[in-house]
Formats: sequence, structure tokens, C-alpha cells
Amino acid sequence: MPRLLRVAAAQVGRIDRTTPKAEILSRLVALLDQASNQDVKLVVFPETTFSTFFPRYLLDDDELEAFFEKESEDGIAQCETVKLFFDKAAELGIDVVVGYGEATPSGERYNSASYVAAGKTVGKYRKIHLPGTHEPFSLDPTVTNQLEKRYFSPGNLGFPAFRAPSLKVSTGGEESPIVGMLLCNDRRWAEGWRVLGLQGVEVVCIGYNTTAWAPQLWGIDPASMSKEQAYRDAMFHHKLVCQANAYTNATFLITAARCGNDDGIHPLISGSMIVDPEGHIVAENKTEEDELVVAEIDLDECQQGKTKTFAFEKHRRIEHYGLITSQTGVVKPVEP
Repeated sequence: MPRLLRVAAAQVGRIDRTTPKAEILSRLVALLDQASNQDVKLVVFPETTFSTFFPRYLLDDDELEAFFEKESEDGIAQCETVKLFFDKAAELGIDVVVGYGEATPSGERYNSASYVAAGKTVGKYRKIHLPGTHEPFSLDPTVTNQLEKRYFSPGNLGFPAFRAPSLKVSTGGEESPIVGMLLCNDRRWAEGWRVLGLQGVEVVCIGYNTTAWAPQLWGIDPASMSKEQAYRDAMFHHKLVCQANAYTNATFLITAARCGNDDGIHPLISGSMIVDPEGHIVAENKTEEDELVVAEIDLDECQQGKTKTFAFEKHRRIEHYGLITSQTGVVKPVEP
């Protein structure tokens, strides 16, 4: 029998450094209302959903603290600064995946995402592949820095997949959907996808903030590429890794962008979309603003890839994969 589920990517447009959190929460709640009106059961929101993408700025400690949510032992849904959003999702009966800056009770800081259903954390992920540098490229405020290594610790939870019991009734299946999460740069690294694939993942949820113009980060001469070409390249690579990895792990993907031109000088790509287990885009954004991208998916479509093309138990040869976990950088063959 089909296991049908209505899902959505909640794209969020421009958010400036000084945009009040109350305004952001109001926009997020509006997206939840749209989802409810379309009978959506799972909505995926972007990386650092509740603020602008603050790692682009060099911030002092007081400024930085305001961008983190102080999570309690009960999870992000009970955090007073964002509780309104999670209460609304619970009221509407919608499961949400939300990215945020996490400040733990013991003082660690992570770039995190949580899967929350009815106000309870079902699954949690902390971003592992942190891009950028510890020190800024430039102090010029018009330059987009990438300071995730400065502000976050690398994730320490691995790549956990988990069941989403609240969706079992929605799909009409005998088993709950298997869900996994990644964040932004993680989508470029095949290792995380494969670990999720080896747990039978059926829906991967990814929020991201991807710059459309950061020549210093990319290591190129700003004069060598137009901003239009940079946007096209960034979008191409985003779709390339998303579609390819969904296909090679026979999973649906829901991926939600923070997009727009933050502060009028920091452009981000859009590209919010829902991808099927064959790598096809079944729904995608039409604007560069707040937008809900909705599709009905059939989780049983994962089975062809999982049992035929990518039947891991039949075709994987782990005796030859040792380099993947034994080294980080490249070690070239020696000259004969």
C-alpha cells in the first residue's frame, strides 16, 4: 500500500542583522498556518531559522549571545525565546525540523537542528562539517565572512536516523517513517548521507544558508566572476549534491533555504525543494521570499532503490573502504 505524506520546505526570505525576533517568529507562524491549510504534516525550516546567518559577522561576546537559544533538558521547544513557534506547531498538529544556534546548559555552542512533534524533541542533530575559518577574511562590513569554526563546536552526535511515530498515522503504514537530518555544508559530504542511508532513512531534512557571493571564501578574484554567474554556480552545486545523494541513498529529501539579500549586501541562494528517491525534483520554490514548497510523497517509492539499485547488503564491499575512516587529508601515491 502507498504510504502517503504531505510535507513542505519552509523557505524564509531576507532577515537582517537587526530584524527583531518577534517579527521573525510572526513570519514563521504564518508559514505554519499555510501548512495547516494545506494539510501538511511535516515542515522543514532553514539553518539558524530564528535569526540572520550570524556567522558572517565578527561579533563580540555580548552580541553573539543574543543569536543562541539556551536549550533546557526538555529541548528547544521549551526555550522561552522561541516557545511561541513550537506551541503553534503543536496546536496545528504539525511536526517541524528547525535549525538554530544551540547554547547548552554547560556552555557549549552548536549549529543544531531538532525534530519536534507535539512540543517534544524526537531527534536532534549538531552540524559536523563546519566550513570557513576561525579568523575573518576581512573587517570590511560588506565582505561575507564564514566564521562557523569560531562560533560553533563540531557536532558530537554523529548522523542519527530515528523514527517519527507521529507520522505513522498520517502515512497509514505499519511502521513510522525513518528520518535523518543534516545542515547546510553537510549536504556536500557523501559520508553523512551514507551513514543515514545505512540506517534505512526515508526522509532527509536539510536547512541551509548558502551565500551567493563570497569570493574571499571561495578563493577567487572578485573580478573574475559576475554575481549572476556566482549565483548560478552556487545553485547548480546545491542541486547537484542534493539530487545525487538522495538518489544514491534512495531517500526523499526536503531542503529549506534562508534566502534573499540580508542587510542589502549579503545575497543568499534559494533552491528550496523536495526531491524523490530517484533524484527528481518534485516541487521547488518560485520566489526569493518566504514561501511554502509543498508535495505529497509516497514513502514506498524508496523501496526500488533500497532493494535493487542500491541494495547495500548485496553490493557494498566494506573491505575496500578503509581510507574513508583512516585519514582526513589527501595522501598521494609515491612516484615510481
